Amino acid sequence: MTRALSTPPVIACGLLGSSPQPVLPTTGGLLLRPWEEADAPAFLSAYHDDEVRRWHTRRPATESQVREWFDAYRQDWKHERGGHWAITRDGVEVLGRIALRGLDFDDGTAGTAYWVLPAARGAGVATRALLALTTWALDEVGFHRLELDHSTRNQASCGVATKSGYLLEGTRRSAAVHDDGRHDMHLHARVRGD
Repeated sequence: MTRALSTPPVIACGLLGSSPQPVLPTTGGLLLRPWEEADAPAFLSAYHDDEVRRWHTRRPATESQVREWFDAYRQDWKHERGGHWAITRDGVEVLGRIALRGLDFDDGTAGTAYWVLPAARGAGVATRALLALTTWALDEVGFHRLELDHSTRNQASCGVATKSGYLLEGTRRSAAVHDDGRHDMHLHARVRGD
């Protein structure tokens, strides 16, 4: 059932899904590219890291399951539900993951998410990747607002959000379940023109 809108959508349907998912360059030799089958071992290894496990409760258990996730990621792009990129050094070495999800073309809003492998932490990888994705989503695609949330206990993610220009808007109380129970979540956002 199609709902009638009194205002036109901010972004036209078909804008993303009708073309291949882009490769997004960023500074310092980083490149955001769609996930490839050969990335499955690196992707799975992230979920063996204590820090990634602490903040991400949905986890693949096998490389086969990772490849199923990659298939779902391709479908997300095709059906304009989201975009999922490998954060890489020069398009080869996987350093992390970044995603645009919960796409709402009517209101021009979406959410962002990311993680970085242990060897790439502390070098600004997540910040540079988030800045590249944000610039593309706001300036090229035409989103108006991007949101990012993280546990109030995740100081590293709070730092990435702040350095990337995502303003802290508030705390969503008891909003997410982690391995050690419910966590309050900080909500950050970046709006076109910030």
